[in-house]
Amino acid sequence: MLTRIVIMNFEEENIQSFLKIFEQAENKIRTLPGCIHLELKRNVHNHSQLATISKWNSEKELNNYRDSEFFKDTWQKTKALFSTDAEAFSFVDVDLK
Repeated sequence: MLTRIVIMNFEEENIQSFLKIFEQAENKIRTLPGCIHLELKRNVHNHSQLATISKWNSEKELNNYRDSEFFKDTWQKTKALFSTDAEAFSFVDVDLK
């Protein structure tokens, strides 16, 4: 399983616009092949910083989503609202055995 964390910083006046975009996209993302989980978080000390945390069966399925027209359209709209570039990280579970 792969966990994807995307940290986004927004102009304060753009946060509501992003929340609308997320609300319109979240159910579609959750039903995509390979998507196990999706959530949106806000930084407790910086309300202009939000993060999506998604879990995927594999990197291939995440990349299928990232290569889709749906993602490209949604990301283009979202990127226009940023105050700084987003940061994205992918993690896999650690097997301690």
